[in-house]
Amino acid sequence: MKTEFDMALFLSPVLKGAHATRQRHIRQAERMQEAIQERWGCATPWSWKEKHVKWFLKHSQRCSARATVYYFELTAGLIRRRKSQVVVG
Repeated sequence: MKTEFDMALFLSPVLKGAHATRQRHIRQAERMQEAIQERWGCATPWSWKEKHVKWFLKHSQRCSARATVYYFELTAGLIRRRKSQVVVG
């Protein structure tokens, strides 16, 4: 059985700001995850490549308002920052 990926736990080290802002980033990251998983089959952000995020921002959001695309770009930046963190164990 496959467990569902916890996006809130993944983003928690890089999330800052108000509760509403953190929740928005989590919702948007989950939406990105759904679209990328459906299109590319990559289940977690750890398996995403830059082309997956660029595809989402360019093609999946092409009919969205500019402000919406901007906020998704901010969320993508958080995902990039989280992926670049070194895990010390």
